[in-house]
Amino acid sequence: MMLKKLTIILALAGAGVSARAQELYVQTEPASNMPANSIGLRLTNKFYPMDHASYTGYRLQPEVMLGISKKLMVHASGYFSNVMENRFKAEGAGLYAKYRFLSVDDMHSHFRMAAFAKGSIINNPYAPPMGPDHDHTAGAFNNQDLDLDGMTSGVSAGVIATQLVHKLAVSGSLAYDRYMNNTQHNLPYVSRSALNYTLSAGYLLLPRKYKSYKQTNLNLYVELLGKSNLDQYRSGYYVDVAPAVQLIINSNSRIDLSYRTQLFGDMARMMDQSFLVRYEYNLYNIFKK
Repeated sequence: MMLKKLTIILALAGAGVSARAQELYVQTEPASNMPANSIGLRLTNKFYPMDHASYTGYRLQPEVMLGISKKLMVHASGYFSNVMENRFKAEGAGLYAKYRFLSVDDMHSHFRMAAFAKGSIINNPYAPPMGPDHDHTAGAFNNQDLDLDGMTSGVSAGVIATQLVHKLAVSGSLAYDRYMNNTQHNLPYVSRSALNYTLSAGYLLLPRKYKSYKQTNLNLYVELLGKSNLDQYRSGYYVDVAPAVQLIINSNSRIDLSYRTQLFGDMARMMDQSFLVRYEYNLYNIFKK
């Protein structure tokens, strides 16, 4: 029994669920990975105040995460929403893989870098339903945002760097996105390529001192999420800010609450605000005999 507890604690420390919980960003991924031989189940809910329609948009994203090894992890996601049509429907699926290629560890700090790739296959129409008082000459019909999380099909690749020092973790990423036609629709106004850039900071507020892996962690986050279109006919950029609160319970469950809104930018977008509510549960050492 004692050996089993020790194994779990070591696995959690390596993953950052306990001692490095401030790296478990809400809107982005760190360069660190989940433990090898583990599986995570995640359910993300996003709510969108929509200018172009008389209802609130909602997207459900179930996700399965696999820790293949200490350097490689994979996510598989599904997307369901009423954002592009006034009915709740399946939109498509996405696959994400991350490979950590650099790790410099110290007693109370570490620096890590990882490369990642993502692909999404989505079936959405070229424009969402319009409210009776909406100006059909602007707004939703001119949406230029290349969004691979349920909106458009495409591929993305990039790098992440994460620095942890004591209770503070700072991470940045840079990625290139490429548009592909949705399965039954061509989205005429969406940019064909874009540059993504993020900057995230997480701080472990509680507990002040670790006594048990069963202690509840309280983490605070602020994330900056930016995008610049590279398509000369669909130019534009934005930078969003997303503060978040997170609870890590019993070192295997987490609850995320976040609000995202635009700080500045000129890109034509359907939505520039969203609320996120997420629950995640992790199972460790399930592939080991």
